[in-house]
Amino acid sequence: MYTTHKKQQGITLISLILILGLIAFLTLLVLKISPIYMNHSKVVHALETLKHRTDIEKKSKTEVWNSLQKQFNMNYVYDVKQKDVKITSRGGYLKVQIIYHVKELIYGNLSVWVDFDNSIEVGVK
Repeated sequence: MYTTHKKQQGITLISLILILGLIAFLTLLVLKISPIYMNHSKVVHALETLKHRTDIEKKSKTEVWNSLQKQFNMNYVYDVKQKDVKITSRGGYLKVQIIYHVKELIYGNLSVWVDFDNSIEVGVK
């Protein structure tokens, strides 16, 4: 009697469910985190715009904050508050540092915490 042994090929149902679950989780993570980084790019753009303005180092702290706030309002940035912005101004020197964090709920009690720290310096120290 002649018997042939065939190899099994493919994945099991449990493996398929685990792979699809992992793909779904990673997709959810990307969909939750990507808007955070898109908003952060708007913050960086606002700082770069401020850096390239003429005579910005001679403006007062209030004028610098108002300029930043206008940019944030125009670009719908709501994560940065005034307490997150540190403005150092001396004579012909200006340093603006923005340190803020964003906490995004993923699912249930699982959340993502992202910290950002950006600064610009204009003028002579």
